[in-house]
Amino acid sequence: MEIQSISLTHFRNYDRATAHFSPKCNLIFGENAQGKTNLLEAAAYLSGAKSHRTRGDKELIQFGHDTASLQASVWSRNRSFSIDITLSRQGRRKILIEGIKQKTTASLSDVLRTVLFSPEDLSLIWAGASARRRFLDQSLCQLRPRYAEALAQYNRIYEHKTRILRDWEQKPSLLSLLETFNLDMARYGAVLVSYRARYLRKLQELFGSYHSACSGGVERPNLIYETVSTVQDLHAPQDQIYQWLLEHQKSHHQAELAARCCLSGPHKDDFTVSLSGRALKSFGSQGQVRTAALALKLAEREMHFLDRGEYPVLFLDDVMSELDEKRQSFVLHQITEGQVFITCCQTMPFSDQFCGAQFQIEQGTIREAEVS
Repeated sequence: MEIQSISLTHFRNYDRATAHFSPKCNLIFGENAQGKTNLLEAAAYLSGAKSHRTRGDKELIQFGHDTASLQASVWSRNRSFSIDITLSRQGRRKILIEGIKQKTTASLSDVLRTVLFSPEDLSLIWAGASARRRFLDQSLCQLRPRYAEALAQYNRIYEHKTRILRDWEQKPSLLSLLETFNLDMARYGAVLVSYRARYLRKLQELFGSYHSACSGGVERPNLIYETVSTVQDLHAPQDQIYQWLLEHQKSHHQAELAARCCLSGPHKDDFTVSLSGRALKSFGSQGQVRTAALALKLAEREMHFLDRGEYPVLFLDDVMSELDEKRQSFVLHQITEGQVFITCCQTMPFSDQFCGAQFQIEQGTIREAEVS
């Protein structure tokens, strides 16, 4: 799986730019604020029409323009695919794959999958629960289209319920709608909980393997999924999880009305990373936290490989400079297969066998440089 080429028009600080990439490692270098991360953001957008830096598409469109476009050639499933995405400030997004208009974004991840590792991810363990939920959602949305659909529906219903709880005192009639939204939230929420539990159970095995390889195997790593307290068995059938979610909603009904916000549901889920029974978030050193974050991201990449038989495209956005020599070496030894993009401020001494191409970014222009 690889991105063979990409063309950008009015995307972020790129007026017009085109690049052809190596199937191995592509080193993207240049000074700060020149567009390195913007290029990776565009490439990652091809796999799910989502940005890791913003919730909406408007911020992706170059100032002074109403539209932006991304065109790419992608190699996947032993054939080449063309992807053409047009963004507009009016929110009208058009996605074409092989010239055929797509109804949903799920078809993108069927063609291309990506894993992005940024400096912020090194603090994934210390971050709030929303960061870890986003980690789960970004991977699962690519792996399982049904999960992506359920998440979109759940978020839509959550927003409606939030507005009802916010406004019910001024408009008491809104409360008549609450039961319907509660039922739908529990129904789609059961899908989310079920997929997340299975994903983390499998991720645990890979995470433990990578963590041991990096740390020397001294400590016993573990991932513990945390959802609403009424869910007694994370791997129970979805119908049973649905009933447990409804039970939790009922017990929080009065509290939600008083707080005027949604307090019950998997939108508050989290998972704990522990070493030998001690939560890293509370007791981990910086080195332990970074090792765990590395292991999580490498495990995520391996999950995609096991599912598809192809490695997803890996983006390392300015992360190598944040790692010590030992962890840099560990990462580089784990990513010899598959296409990789690495951004940094200056060129790095990679071997010709590893680094296939280098690109210098300067004020929104892409120039291919000789591999040193």
